[in-house]
Amino acid sequence: MLKAREIKTSQEARAIVEERGLSHVKVGLFDIDGVMRGKYMSRAKFYSALEKGFSFCDVVLGWDVKDQLYDNTRYTGWHTGYPDAPVRILPQSCREVPFEDNMLLFLTEFDGPAQAICPRAVLRRVVERCFSFGYEPYAALEYEFFLFSETPESVREKGFRNLKPLTPDFFGYSMLRSSVHGELYREILDMSVSMDFPIEGLHTETGPGVLEAAIAVDGVEAAGDKAALFKTFMKVLAQRMGLMATFMSRWSSEYPGQSGHIHLSLRNSSSGDSAFYDSSRPQGISQIMRHFIAGQQRLMPQFLALIAPTINSYRRLVPGFWAPTSATWGIENRTTALRAIPGDSQSQRIEYRLGAADANPYLALAAALGSGLYGVMQQWQPSEPIAGNAYTVAAETEQVLPATLWESAQRFRDSEAARELFGSDFVDHFSASREWEEREYRRHVSDWELERYFEII
Repeated sequence: MLKAREIKTSQEARAIVEERGLSHVKVGLFDIDGVMRGKYMSRAKFYSALEKGFSFCDVVLGWDVKDQLYDNTRYTGWHTGYPDAPVRILPQSCREVPFEDNMLLFLTEFDGPAQAICPRAVLRRVVERCFSFGYEPYAALEYEFFLFSETPESVREKGFRNLKPLTPDFFGYSMLRSSVHGELYREILDMSVSMDFPIEGLHTETGPGVLEAAIAVDGVEAAGDKAALFKTFMKVLAQRMGLMATFMSRWSSEYPGQSGHIHLSLRNSSSGDSAFYDSSRPQGISQIMRHFIAGQQRLMPQFLALIAPTINSYRRLVPGFWAPTSATWGIENRTTALRAIPGDSQSQRIEYRLGAADANPYLALAAALGSGLYGVMQQWQPSEPIAGNAYTVAAETEQVLPATLWESAQRFRDSEAARELFGSDFVDHFSASREWEEREYRRHVSDWELERYFEII
């Protein structure tokens, strides 16, 4: 009997659908914000699409998370009529959908000119460039997310106020919480195995109802798929159990923000050895690893829009909440933006701690990997590593990160490195989409403004 995660070719994809007697399968792709869009596809249509591809309205590259149409992009819009764009099915992405009897899910990727904008294709091109320099990149992502005893209906009825977390109070690494809610944890772990985004660690974090899940390491392209699917189906599982999960960067001013840390390493394609580890150097940090850190550090302010892509992202980037505010690095230092983790040839890596839970995993990985690779290409050297609290001892020469999404979008648009790594079409489109997001925010009056100004000013 064929297994979903063993499918590699179009012929095998057809065979597993036949074997299961499925009349339809699910196909999905991820938009600019990392939101999964898709549909059920009939068996006949699926077979045709395996060979010839199929079409998907390119509006999914031209609207925001609320399905509102961008008015400032060139790739697609009213001026193009929102035509269909070619899409190809990825047979090797086949997965079981555990909630639907025998149902299969296949990921897809935009083809043709739309590849220039497609987030998954952007990451794939960065990975291919990494291979061209003789390196195999590996990554693992870990996410913090809050769970609420709420439904999509109840949170709207409450106006997203006075929500009930799954558990009360601060209780990190709680054996009590994970045991009391053991059935939920087991459902999460089982789903992670069946859908092939295996979780290495799952525990409560500091805050009411907050969990942290660490997804197992894989090649960077596969790691992007795993992270994007985890975020999607964690929300699906929660809602099926009468709960809600949020990956907002910071949902409340009273609690810490939610991270999406990225662990990265390089291996030499020719030998399979770690490109980051050199036993003859202090902390085992090779010259390649130093160049990589330097690239991530120097380009972090330019690429921040990919890492912190929402208005809410910048609520997290404040001192004292475990989120960096400048492009710092240190050795085993969790107050810096980049944490070098010494180990051996198998474990030496960099943790990109700036990453947040609300980022599109494909684009966050493209930023973290691309900037590091660019540092290797340029043979840059990092600043001195920071020891102690980076919030208080960071040197004046450290690069301060943009404070708003608008500023981040401008830095990204003006970045020559971004255009070289990701292509000008993508840079122009993505920066325009972030400008749109900022403009949408400015159109609305907040509760804070009403409370502060309504009577007194």
